[in-house]
Amino acid sequence: MNAPVLPGPLKDNPSLARWVAFPAPGQVAINTGRVEIGQGVLTAMVQIAADELDVAMTRIAIRSGSTAVTPNEGYTAGSQSIQFGGVAMRQACADVRALFLAQAAKVLACPVNELSIRDGSILRKGASTGQDYWTLAGAVDLNVDAGGSGARKPIAELESIGTSSARLDLPAKIFGDAIFIHDMRLPGMQHARVVRQPNRGATIGSVDERAILRVAKAPVAFVRQGNFLAILGDDETAVDLAAVAADSHVKWQNVETPTAIQQEANWLLQRPAVDRVFGAEPADAKGRERFERTYSRGYLAHASISPSCGLAHYDNGHLTVWTHCQGVFPLRAALVKTLGLEASAITVHHVQGSGCYGHNGSDDAAADAAIVAMQLPGKPIRVRWRREEEFIYEPKTPAMIVKVHALLDEAGKPTDWTQEIWSPTHNQRPGAGGNLLGALALPHPPPEPPPNDVPESNGGGATRNAEPLYDIAAKRHIHHLVTETPVRTSALRGLGAMPNVFALECCIDELAERAGVYPVAYRLAITADQRARAVIEKVAAMANWQAGEPGGAGRGRGIAFARYKNRAAYAACVVELDVDEEIRLRHVWCATDAGLVINPDGVINQLEGGIIQSASWVLKEQVRFDNSVALGHASFDWETYPVLKFSEVPEIDIELINTKDEVPLGVGEVTAGPTAAAIGNAVSHALGTRIRDLPLTRERIMASLLKE
Repeated sequence: MNAPVLPGPLKDNPSLARWVAFPAPGQVAINTGRVEIGQGVLTAMVQIAADELDVAMTRIAIRSGSTAVTPNEGYTAGSQSIQFGGVAMRQACADVRALFLAQAAKVLACPVNELSIRDGSILRKGASTGQDYWTLAGAVDLNVDAGGSGARKPIAELESIGTSSARLDLPAKIFGDAIFIHDMRLPGMQHARVVRQPNRGATIGSVDERAILRVAKAPVAFVRQGNFLAILGDDETAVDLAAVAADSHVKWQNVETPTAIQQEANWLLQRPAVDRVFGAEPADAKGRERFERTYSRGYLAHASISPSCGLAHYDNGHLTVWTHCQGVFPLRAALVKTLGLEASAITVHHVQGSGCYGHNGSDDAAADAAIVAMQLPGKPIRVRWRREEEFIYEPKTPAMIVKVHALLDEAGKPTDWTQEIWSPTHNQRPGAGGNLLGALALPHPPPEPPPNDVPESNGGGATRNAEPLYDIAAKRHIHHLVTETPVRTSALRGLGAMPNVFALECCIDELAERAGVYPVAYRLAITADQRARAVIEKVAAMANWQAGEPGGAGRGRGIAFARYKNRAAYAACVVELDVDEEIRLRHVWCATDAGLVINPDGVINQLEGGIIQSASWVLKEQVRFDNSVALGHASFDWETYPVLKFSEVPEIDIELINTKDEVPLGVGEVTAGPTAAAIGNAVSHALGTRIRDLPLTRERIMASLLKE
């Protein structure tokens, strides 16, 4: 008989002691490499462990994201925490449960099948045996590799899984406990700010320390290593004032004039690119109707609610770092390269931050603190970026151009589909080959990473969701990886999925209109996937979709569908909105098939958050550039980079279907694409004209109407 196949994270971290422990009578500790960034993952992991170990949730303490104690699960990203990490946790707990039942059978001299567990106590044919996890813990060695032989509970026997358990992290956040990294205080801690290089290769010419000290109005010190310059002191306000003054009193050499960055994505078409082709050979185009459309999205910022923060302490040859980044193990690996320490000399702990959404400045802030701490052994160092620093220096999500080329049959259905994409990389996380910002200013900066993007095995970067899930005979996508861009780009929630789904699903609506078929019926006519059909039909029923509703009068409805990465959750959205000079969202309906749902309320929170953030991207967000200002960035605060307001959030209705399937599917990013495309389709319905470039601003609406 073949050995059971372990879930990926458990295969990579097979020791059961890395996942589960029984530290004291009545207590259970579980460890996960996944971290809490607002998605409720820690609550869901406790629910999983409670069911598979047969203990109350209140007995379980969870530790997450620490290189000292937790499994290395890479990044908390890509909607993979439950789809892969949760499945690994479930199997690890099932294996632990099986080991304890086997040990109890030895102690009680009875068959294992006579035993069961209730809240940690061992029962024999339903009666107490006086044994439990904690009396047996000394005899059960968890420093063994998982075998995958522990039987997971049948779906019908699950109790915690599938219920809306209260979020474990919310009470502290609601009542103001110091749960965020920004609230951390260590004895003797000093505050530091980094004076940024204006560009790679820029060198410090002079520093007018006296002028900076006059502005600070309190003692501050300077730490310099190569072209890395930090200002630090006990008084955070003084350090902030000094950092602002440094912009005028630190003179740089080898400063590059800002490249003429164009705001619109069409600029990418002029840049050098590395081309890759995926999919089938093109079909014979003879006698076939061609359809081509081009869509675009500008650069986006993460716009995290709070600027990035990091703490570090170097003492007795060991560096400890606290960070709100999404991957403590990849950050440790990057710090090894940057600082020249062994991995064993660095411990990285995750602490929650307010706002994440991808590769923002959190890794860089932690590295800033670590570089300063190495120069001042024994002193804890806290680096908090300023708001302008966050907007200017954090990695941006790439602008993208998406061109769709389709061949149509006699009924107006696509038989051949090419999605052609121009985009810089979404993959400059430090663990993926990208450089930490502070490292570039050190005496021996690392080389530029070679051009790359997230591999298709991980869902792709610019190519994510580029292939339609619809029944089309021949499909392919072409990726033009733009290799020269004057701004650092990397991962933001969903990566290329949103612009690809926006293009794809807006095209499907256009094709439906050409064919004289209503959008819901057209999608169902080219979709055999039963789970896809189910969410489309469900959301149409939720919204009381009526075929042939008149458009062009300022109110519109639109529908869109996607399966995230074509392998995670399915979602379909309907949007109702009004358009005058601006767009006002009225209502969003969403139907989602996420497979096995651990915490329904948590899943709904994630789907709602994705809808709201996508609406903000579509209606408002775009990084602005002005080549007459320093570094060319004209987006540096909430005035120059507006986001959706609370007053602009529409009513949202969500329904989950197929929630008792054996396999959970990732949900964190599934609604971004369908929401964007549904808004685009609703705007077209409202105006009677199509806008294909994001964001859908007042200027673009007026220009579109004037064209008509």
